[in-house]
Amino acid sequence: MYLVAVLGNLLIVLAVGSDPRLHTPMYFFLCNLSLADIGFISTTVPKMIVDILTHSRAISYAGCLAQMSLFTIFGCMDDLLLTAMAFDRFVAICHPLHYAVIMNPHLCGFLLLMSFLVSLLDSLLHTLIVLKYPFFKNVEIENFFCDPSKLLHLACSRVFTNNLVMYLVAAISGLIPILGILFSYYKIVSSILRISSSGGKYKAFSTCGSHLAVVCLFYGAAFGVYLGSAISHSPRKGAVASVMYAVVTPMLNPFIYSLRNRDIKRALRRLLSRVV
Repeated sequence: MYLVAVLGNLLIVLAVGSDPRLHTPMYFFLCNLSLADIGFISTTVPKMIVDILTHSRAISYAGCLAQMSLFTIFGCMDDLLLTAMAFDRFVAICHPLHYAVIMNPHLCGFLLLMSFLVSLLDSLLHTLIVLKYPFFKNVEIENFFCDPSKLLHLACSRVFTNNLVMYLVAAISGLIPILGILFSYYKIVSSILRISSSGGKYKAFSTCGSHLAVVCLFYGAAFGVYLGSAISHSPRKGAVASVMYAVVTPMLNPFIYSLRNRDIKRALRRLLSRVV
């Protein structure tokens, strides 16, 4: 699964980079989303593979902090890049005549930079809280990786502090991106409903079908992890839900975009024909 995820996302990056016709804002964000997915899955699965081979699940304090920080950065990057892609689809469908002017390279670069800076801020917030409690010894984390929510729960012994931190982190990495995506799709659906022909409606909706599928998969798995852990205290169920969120979602994203997008299919065929 790890190899499929990495190779699939790398193929998306190579296909977009090798085809000048795909050098558009939508594929610019898709390319960076694939890179973020590679980083996201690479923070957890290689260590898990080593643990399986060595029959040891121990991790150092510094290694756990590094894993948590990188996981938070790439996970938050996924959130914010999906939001930027939703904004791109909103401009393309609701303001098609001004699309080239609004979604200029400067704005795309700015959105990417802001996504990284906000993700870095979110990661630093996690790290600073956990660093206050540097003497974790023989602590067992009920997951296959250093889950930020589990570490925050261990670090924040006070219930009020723990809830305050969790709500703040959720607002930065979850609530704001979700509100941005919902607002964009509210405007998109309103604009599509005003189109008279059914063919025009289908064409307009098909341009954002892949993105909507990835959004549902990503947030559905993420909500499943955190809502499931809140309702059920079973470590096994939490670990299975985390696998869906941290492993399966990055693996399926390339398939969703390649199977539902003709431009990506054509670019992949040209790329493979050059290699062969």
